[in-house]
Amino acid sequence: MAAASASCLFLDWTKIRVQKPTNIPRMTGFLAIIAPVSVVGSPLYSVSAEIRRSWSRVARVLVLIRIQLVIQADYGLVLFAFHGNQPDTGGQVVYILDQVRAFEEELLQRIKLMGLSIKPQILVVTRLIPDAKGTKCNQELEPIFNTNHSHILRVPFRTETGVLRQWVSRFDIYPYLERYAQDAAATIVDHMEGKPDLIIGNYSDGNLVASLVSTKLGITQGTIAHALEKTKYEDSDVNWKELDQKYHFSCQFTADMIAMNTSDFIITSTYQEIAGRKDKPGQYESHYAFTMPGLCRYATGINVFDPKFNIAAPGADQTVYFPYTQKQKRFTNFNPEIEELLYSNVENEEHVGYLADRKKPIIFSMARLDTVKNITGLVEWYGKNKRLRDLVNLVVVAGLLDPSKSKDREEIKEINKMKSLIQKYQLTGQIRWIRAQTDRNRNSELYRCIADTKGAFVQPALYEAFGLTVIEAMNCGLPTFATNQGGPAEIIVDGVSGFHINPLNGDESSNKIAEFFEKCRDDPSYWNKVSTDGLKRIMECYTWKIYATRVLNMGSMYGFWKQLNKEEKLAKQRYLQLFYNLQFRRLAKTVLIQTDPAQKTAAQQPAAGTSTASTANGTATAVVKKQPKERRTQSRLKRVVTDLFAPKFPVSKARRDSS
Repeated sequence: MAAASASCLFLDWTKIRVQKPTNIPRMTGFLAIIAPVSVVGSPLYSVSAEIRRSWSRVARVLVLIRIQLVIQADYGLVLFAFHGNQPDTGGQVVYILDQVRAFEEELLQRIKLMGLSIKPQILVVTRLIPDAKGTKCNQELEPIFNTNHSHILRVPFRTETGVLRQWVSRFDIYPYLERYAQDAAATIVDHMEGKPDLIIGNYSDGNLVASLVSTKLGITQGTIAHALEKTKYEDSDVNWKELDQKYHFSCQFTADMIAMNTSDFIITSTYQEIAGRKDKPGQYESHYAFTMPGLCRYATGINVFDPKFNIAAPGADQTVYFPYTQKQKRFTNFNPEIEELLYSNVENEEHVGYLADRKKPIIFSMARLDTVKNITGLVEWYGKNKRLRDLVNLVVVAGLLDPSKSKDREEIKEINKMKSLIQKYQLTGQIRWIRAQTDRNRNSELYRCIADTKGAFVQPALYEAFGLTVIEAMNCGLPTFATNQGGPAEIIVDGVSGFHINPLNGDESSNKIAEFFEKCRDDPSYWNKVSTDGLKRIMECYTWKIYATRVLNMGSMYGFWKQLNKEEKLAKQRYLQLFYNLQFRRLAKTVLIQTDPAQKTAAQQPAAGTSTASTANGTATAVVKKQPKERRTQSRLKRVVTDLFAPKFPVSKARRDSS
């Protein structure tokens, strides 16, 4: 017994065998260094020179790991996001900018703790649109508000005839992406004076470009899908031929498969995005095996059991979206504008309809005006349910009010449908339809003003990958009803911190909302309880601080794994390049490329970096201007570490003599 206890306390270092874990994926093989060890039972040994040599070898390995992890710290970060200032933007602009602020704050804190003097660089790369129409989309470099080291870098789409000057729908964007990736890679390296450490793509188009750029530069890549169209549009894989002329799903699904498999890690907001529920597959799970008749069949598209999948839920900016009870922080300067938005009897380009009874609570919804967001569905539920109409008013913030001013096909259809529903159910005096609002400070105060009426927020989408508006409303203390199809089903604990509604059953959903307001009418404290529980849920799980910490940790960890699996990664990459060349390029050529007279004029002008000069016989020739010297392609941190730790080779005698 004594011998047994002694062998547990004192290890025989001369007979240690390192066991390689069998239940850890190949990519995590480096963990074998710190895996459990087994000791062959033997008497105690004194410390010897052999033991010291063994410890020295272990120490060197651990130092190498430490150095590698420091190198992999992501101080140069690039995010790709193409949609902005147009109907198909949704919440992406707000999401990306809040994300960047959280990343910068976290990086600065980490750099300070490490005792380093370097500064992080964060670029949001998007498209430059010369015909900006009152926006800053024609400005190449723009600092991001409330940051010190983050910028928006805009690169234009180019065609054979020159720069594309107009906005392009997200469904028609695919022919421009390959050329864009080449231009973006060169611009990023030039601006950052080296390669970034981590690239993160957003949405299908941004993820494809991130894949092309990360492959070209050899950089760790993260992917955020947000919402995969295959799950948003039912049977879109089987019926792709009927939908392709309008949505180009053949290009989009192919781009999704390439980006998913190229990426080093995938970030999701909820578990349902990966694996779904018992009765419904997840977004990614539905991409494991599917068929597009007449085009291709994916036998093993993406493996949801791959360790590259991670969950990191975003939050809302809590300096803007805070509870309605914090009176001293509220943006009271917006009160006159919000009063006019909600209760004015005048109809104009900003709002239509009016609220005859101001004493009623308000059910409120704010989203993009398209089929999936289902705002017109909510209006129809309200119009059909007399009990709900007697209890509350309805206010929706969505899209434009005039179809002639919209360029988006779906939005035009939904605008016309909204107008017909208001007339059909005679909702005048009970509904207020406000055009899309972009001032987030005023929007946050609008949430709080709805809370002052003891109202509620309703998110009726047919499918919602996550639901930022749900997070915003709950941050402001609004009881929330949200779709049970997608991410909101995880954000909200049904009946505790909010309520799930079925967007496919309008009668059931509208009755559930009516029952809530009847209960609040009978017991006013019930509204306060749901509001408070919603705030608790947000603070526990959905903040930008938690998100930034997780994502940057992923970048460091998966960057290290990437170095250990180069051969396996290269083999897979060769197959993906083959698939890209033979499939995606062919499909992208079927999408119509926009042209305009300005492009033809630009095509006739000398290329950038050249000028014209006349020869003796009067003919014009192109004179190439001297190009700036090539930038270094290593990140600053890697150069510092290389200088510190790289071996210094002695200079040969012949070389000394020649010098």
